[in-house]
Amino acid sequence: MAVYVDSEEIRWRGKVWCHLVADSLDELHIFAARLGLRRSWFQSRNYPHYDVTMSVRERALNMGAIDADRETIVGCCKQMKMELRRQMLASSACAEA
Repeated sequence: MAVYVDSEEIRWRGKVWCHLVADSLDELHIFAARLGLRRSWFQSRNYPHYDVTMSVRERALNMGAIDADRETIVGCCKQMKMELRRQMLASSACAEA
């Protein structure tokens, strides 16, 4: 399992941002917590990820995250999106039981 960060350099609200993803949701959240990110910053609507500033990106790389290209980032997001769907289905099935 691994955590990945891109170098997208998206300019928004006066900062430069990129994306943090992982092979699994648990791994992503654990790594994000180690970086000091709040769980409420997790974005799950379209593609599950955390947006991080370039300085946080550097910290993530120093902590073992892998510099990733767009294809890797999108692939991880798709995988985590399926994981989120499975979790939602499992929790709704438990609620109905």
